[in-house]
Amino acid sequence: MSTLRHPKVQPQVLDFTPYEAGLSIEEIKSAYNLSWIVKLASNENPLGISPYVRKVVAQSASFGFRYPRQGNPDLCLALADFYGLAPENFLVSNGSDEAIDLLLRVMARPGKDNVLVFDPCFSMYRLQARLCGLKVRSVPLNRDFSFPFEQLLKTADQDTALVFVTNPDNPSGYAAPKEQLLEVAAGLPEDCLLVLDEAYCEFADAPGAISPIRELSALKNLVILRTFSKLYGLAGLRLGYGIMPAWLREYLLRVKPPFSVNLLAEQAGLAALRDGFFAEKTLNTVHAGKSYLGRELEDIGCTVFPSQANFLMFKPPVPAKSLHERLLQQGIIIRPLAGYGLEDYLRVSIGNSSENKAFIRATRDIVSQG
Repeated sequence: MSTLRHPKVQPQVLDFTPYEAGLSIEEIKSAYNLSWIVKLASNENPLGISPYVRKVVAQSASFGFRYPRQGNPDLCLALADFYGLAPENFLVSNGSDEAIDLLLRVMARPGKDNVLVFDPCFSMYRLQARLCGLKVRSVPLNRDFSFPFEQLLKTADQDTALVFVTNPDNPSGYAAPKEQLLEVAAGLPEDCLLVLDEAYCEFADAPGAISPIRELSALKNLVILRTFSKLYGLAGLRLGYGIMPAWLREYLLRVKPPFSVNLLAEQAGLAALRDGFFAEKTLNTVHAGKSYLGRELEDIGCTVFPSQANFLMFKPPVPAKSLHERLLQQGIIIRPLAGYGLEDYLRVSIGNSSENKAFIRATRDIVSQG
């Protein structure tokens, strides 16, 4: 990385390092001379993309020369029908990252306000907050990776603009009940937003028990972020959305780039909402795969943490770094968690049946060899 310092570059950028997404499939193939790869590192949909969505995207490709409609009103209306809310409660975004960035830019004052997160957390909360000139405060998770909400509320003050909570959390998979989240929303300082990142909520055993989406219309300080990347398999198209009070959406639309969500992504999202069969099949695959992986990992001697998401965090009986590297040599990619400060832990996404079995077979062999 270049060490040059341009005098006009914002000083906080000098300490940043690029987001590390891990090696790609092609890079792993080249590095280890492999022809076959199992990727279980990025919490992607184990079934890929819906055949119906593929058909709709292909049919829409001829309109790629047209700009999409500003604000994506068709998708907002479809989401409103899907959740039983008003279209004015939805902001469609280029992945959840854009919504996070807009919230920070619009609702926090640089050099004065702070943002509150748990530690560890999704790195984009910190990175985008710091880029916006905001202070970041963090509260360590409990030892069992549950949320210390009492300490969180004590840490918030009148200059706390936003509080980010990922529920279910990444990388642990822990999820707090919605009653606790509603108490947090009520206990925050006036004008402070509670932003719930629910990227994995659909995979929970009972999503309605952990998401306060039904109570959103009664609250003025609650924002819920969701994505089409996981359940609907559209990670490569970058499509997310925020669910929020209408007054907040109106502010964000004032500064949101008008065409940040491309036409094909919007059409894919509309099609995905109509394809309930694929969503149900994905959920069944994930729940069955998670049960299988949990049992097998425990039988191997791993400590496996309960998860309400489409992944499992575990502590292997051998060094995590060694297990990760030896799996890579066999073409199996899982996620090391050293970047979260959890050097002894690993995270594995739920794959399809053959992928799950290949991972378990390789892991069992490696552990047995010591």
